[in-house]
Amino acid sequence: MATGVQLLLDKLMANAKALFLLDCIGALLTGSLLIGIPAIFSDGFGIPGNIIYALSAVAGIFAVYSFCCFYFLPGNWQPYLKAIAVANFLYCSSTLGLVIYFYQRLTVLGWIYFLSEVLLMTGLIYIEMKAAARPADKKNQSF
Repeated sequence: MATGVQLLLDKLMANAKALFLLDCIGALLTGSLLIGIPAIFSDGFGIPGNIIYALSAVAGIFAVYSFCCFYFLPGNWQPYLKAIAVANFLYCSSTLGLVIYFYQRLTVLGWIYFLSEVLLMTGLIYIEMKAAARPADKKNQSF
């Protein structure tokens, strides 16, 4: 018998539209938190503001892309899902590189935020890549 987590993963992998929406919401949340947390806490993350804003802008672009795929894409969604998974991987790798580069300046909040983000995104990337690799069935081909 499959666990609840496995059932959720199977449903997400079977429904690309849900993955694009999940990716969009995650990117919006990331962008909002990147802008909001340093504004609320004076110490912020310990990474320069211009880099935080650049990361937030990239997250915004990813949100728009994922929303457009969710809303407008009629079919042949696998390459688009793979593209956002690769983009997420590059973003995640860049974030990890920044954490390593600024490790001495990073605040506790910065460590918690960025490492949590990397862990969550790694899970999402895995699910997106698995879903993109699945052969499209007739039911999912056009959403």
